[in-house]
Amino acid sequence: MPNPHHLHAPLRPSPSSSSSAQSLASKLILLLTVLPLSLAALAFILQWKGDGGGLLTDPASATARWAPQGSHNNHEVFPGMEASAASLLSPKPHQSSDCFSLARSGSPSFPYFRDWKFDFEANLRPKICVTTSTSASLDQILPWMFYHKVIGVSTFYLFVEGKAASPGVSKVLESIPGVKVIYRTKELEEQQARSRIWNETWLSSFFYKPCNYELFVKQSLNMEMAIVMARDAGMDWILHLDTDELIHPAGSSEYSLRQLLLDVPGDVDMVVFPNYESSVERDDVKDPFSEVSMFKKNYDHLPKDIYFGMYKESTRGNPNYFLTYGNGKSVARVQEHLRPNGAHRWHNYMKTPSEVKLEEAAVLHYTYAKFSDLTSRRDRCGCKPTKDDVKRCFMLEFDRSAFIIASTATEEEMRNWYREHVVWGDKDLKLKLLRKGILTRIYAPMAIIQGLKESGVYSSIIASAPSILSKVESGNASRVSETLPSNKIRKSSTLDQATARKVLTFEANAFHEAAVPPLPPPAAIDDLVLVEKA
Repeated sequence: MPNPHHLHAPLRPSPSSSSSAQSLASKLILLLTVLPLSLAALAFILQWKGDGGGLLTDPASATARWAPQGSHNNHEVFPGMEASAASLLSPKPHQSSDCFSLARSGSPSFPYFRDWKFDFEANLRPKICVTTSTSASLDQILPWMFYHKVIGVSTFYLFVEGKAASPGVSKVLESIPGVKVIYRTKELEEQQARSRIWNETWLSSFFYKPCNYELFVKQSLNMEMAIVMARDAGMDWILHLDTDELIHPAGSSEYSLRQLLLDVPGDVDMVVFPNYESSVERDDVKDPFSEVSMFKKNYDHLPKDIYFGMYKESTRGNPNYFLTYGNGKSVARVQEHLRPNGAHRWHNYMKTPSEVKLEEAAVLHYTYAKFSDLTSRRDRCGCKPTKDDVKRCFMLEFDRSAFIIASTATEEEMRNWYREHVVWGDKDLKLKLLRKGILTRIYAPMAIIQGLKESGVYSSIIASAPSILSKVESGNASRVSETLPSNKIRKSSTLDQATARKVLTFEANAFHEAAVPPLPPPAAIDDLVLVEKA
């Protein structure tokens, strides 16, 4: 008979079986911990050895799957961006003190851009060129230029003088693919003195006036020459921009100016980009392209009830809704008989161009974005700081006021005036106008330009440029000595002012649409809409 105590004994494992189970569990946990770590380490080693640096440094392999529409093989990535293996293996030292701030670059956040040539292939259409007249330094020109390369511009016609024409700057610009540098020499002055523009009436009201009027004529003459160069180079579109302006191709699927113009109907001759104006929030901005994200939207991109209803709060006591111009910029299809119509528009000698105005895209104008812009504009103009004399020199009312302040006030008074009229320091007002849509935040240009800088694009271009200092006194000396000051335009030409005015009299009966000057946006006065004529 079984022992009842034995039948009802507790069911618990013996000491030896419990120890064995614990050992098995420990081994299983150890295996599950070590195995993933081992696999991760193996994958890292294989990737590091297998790449040979290609994945991290070759833009083609790193970005092949992000190739834009229009690429036809596996070797095309973003338009015109190709890696230079030689430059990756043997980087060159920094050579120019002019762009110390540009050359400073920590650990690149976007190494794929480094040493890319941004050289567009022939099969990328449409071909877009930009022309500008500039005296800026590299720390402004390079970010401006490479931003537009990223969004699809292939060719630049740079009419340079002042700092931009100095050997340390111009040699760097000349080394960049797709860049044509034109210097203001005696030969250029004489060539432009024979331009048909002097024999026509559409620009005549701007002749022989100082400062902004002189610049306006010079820009038009340069645009005329750029048209010829663009036609010879097979360009499809031409755009005139200043180096404080960036195209914002909103509305395109790829944030691409090329894609935006690719969608334009074939019978359209000109595309107008309404301008947005920078709205700085500090008085110590040093690099507007990388520090300014708030802009005031154009009249054309706002509901009219919002624009006029908020007009007084938007102007903050300034003469107009915008500090400077409000009539945008335009890009023209390169074709026969094309001519400039001032710095803001194009025209055609044989027909009235068909134009469209974009509803989303804009040109971002970084005007008076730095406090130093007050004095730099003052230093470029020799007019007297009186209300009567500034009208001879400046077309827009705010420019006139700014010139008088910069010429007569102390540093502290200038700073206070700048804070009152330019800086947006009222947080409540900013928030109100942002909610109404008058102010807007735009970050894409800032992100692109900052990414290019951090990846070392600018410093790489400077380092790869030909030796500068050793050639200053030899190859460039004659060119520099022939460069004319900006205020000497046409004064040394063979066609004097009396002859030009006589020719203009003979042409007075010929019809030419007058050049479009920089115009302010519509103003609201007692429920009436007035457009100021400069």
